[in-house]
Amino acid sequence: MTRERELYNRWKSRLEGDALFSSQLAAIEGDDGEILDRFYCDLSFGTAGLRGVLGLGTNRMNIFTVRRATQGLAEYLLASCDAPSAAIAYDSRIQSDEFARETACVLAAHGIKVHLYQELMPTPALSYAVRQLGCQAGVVITASHNPAKYNGYKAYGPDGCQIGPEVADAVLENIGRLDYFDGIRHMAFDEALAQGLIRYIPENFVQQYISRVCEESLNPAASAKAGLNLVYTPLNGAGKRCVLTALEKMGVTNVTVVPEQAEPDGNFPTCPYPNPEMRETLGLGIALCQKTGADLLLATDPDADRVAVAIRDGGGYRILTGNEVGVLLLDYIASTRHAAGTLPENPVTVKSIVSSKLADAVAGEYGVEMRSVLTGFKFIGEVIAGLEATGEENRFIFGFEESCGYLSGGFVRDKDAVNASVLLVEMASAYKLAGKSLINVLDSIYDKHGIYRNLVSSFAFEGADGMQKMADIMDALRKNPPAQIAGEDVAYRVDYKVSTRWDGEDVTALSLPASDVLEYGVGSGSSFIIRPSGTEPKIKIYYSLVGRTLAEVDSVTPGYKAACEAFLGR
Repeated sequence: MTRERELYNRWKSRLEGDALFSSQLAAIEGDDGEILDRFYCDLSFGTAGLRGVLGLGTNRMNIFTVRRATQGLAEYLLASCDAPSAAIAYDSRIQSDEFARETACVLAAHGIKVHLYQELMPTPALSYAVRQLGCQAGVVITASHNPAKYNGYKAYGPDGCQIGPEVADAVLENIGRLDYFDGIRHMAFDEALAQGLIRYIPENFVQQYISRVCEESLNPAASAKAGLNLVYTPLNGAGKRCVLTALEKMGVTNVTVVPEQAEPDGNFPTCPYPNPEMRETLGLGIALCQKTGADLLLATDPDADRVAVAIRDGGGYRILTGNEVGVLLLDYIASTRHAAGTLPENPVTVKSIVSSKLADAVAGEYGVEMRSVLTGFKFIGEVIAGLEATGEENRFIFGFEESCGYLSGGFVRDKDAVNASVLLVEMASAYKLAGKSLINVLDSIYDKHGIYRNLVSSFAFEGADGMQKMADIMDALRKNPPAQIAGEDVAYRVDYKVSTRWDGEDVTALSLPASDVLEYGVGSGSSFIIRPSGTEPKIKIYYSLVGRTLAEVDSVTPGYKAACEAFLGR
């Protein structure tokens, strides 16, 4: 009998008395492939917490994997600090509210006080709660933009950032010693509530978060004065209340919400893959824009930490990339604060290594220091925390990732679609009052600094051997690094796993944490990054293509893509 079948039989035996669980396991009784996929490993816990397909099994998101992970977190908290407390939030995904309550019940059973949002909330509201309530940890139940069959569990530290590798490893070590059924401490929710171990976060706290978002405005009068016609979609997620309330506070009232995507629904019936970076996800929003003649479309993802933008362009609508929005916001913030004399001394902006190098040029124009960090907004949050530790938090003016994540203030330590939505509307309003569109502004930035095109290709490696295939690809590239890409000599390469850069014979050590990422640059200035996802069985290739004209960039794009995809055997 295989290990997977033994685990399946144990789960079936332990859950025999529960009709719902028993029926779910009985349904896969003869499906060896399904049993293998559900039980061949434990759902991985790392800096991004847990993320997986919903269902019963060790490799699935369910109340037993959630309880086990939370026990590991509770043991870590009790060993590392006195009288710890934690904040919990959740989004609209299937079982998110249930998993949030289960998390609260395990923490409470360990004597850890829990602050729980009473309704679904954006992920940045969780980061805000951790810091404002003085908690030592936070948990938000979400799988971000993954398909409806997924859910996840993100853990946060006392600084409001997602936990780092050291904490994740310590929690994982605790988890590894635990059984799924025996030894997990858990108490009834109502009992914990009655004892004050679980407390609901009050309504005025939510309003404080929204008000703090609005304080990031640089030109408060612009949003109300310009009277933009907006369409907004929360993609059946957690963003609707906070985004609309914040916009209303800024005097923005002409907002039409996409009706089919207005209310929370973890099935995401109109966009099975609720990723705002994908054109098909924005289809209903763009159709409503065309019907209403809207100036702008905003779309927040299910946990409302990312926002996508489409703007009117002639007779249609152009979807801006995350890099284009990041560059526009950086330019707007830097130029507006420079003109007003409010730029701090030695200002700092932060982006991920896979985000557009055009941002470096824009930052340099205004004398802003650019810091590039590994992918994951926690690393941007760590820069803010580092500045705060030396009393220099006001130096931070903006941070972004190419995957539509933005933040302009340090009051939270994660990307914030509520904050970004307010800034985007203000920016578009200010330029409208000046007789410009966002496209006009973007074109002027290209005129100054050259054409930068950033593309991302994603390749799935599903199944039990998917992770091994990904590891083999990365290992092969390290053993035999390419000397050319599309006929161009590789001018430099970087292996972030060993924090080293090679420029010919010159070798430079990098001051970044180790990460399974490879980067190659060619003589023309273009560069390519290959990175396995930390949350999904996928490898992504990030292309940063540079040229003097769009035609020049267009001409070289197919060759670069074919060469890089060949590295993955595609």
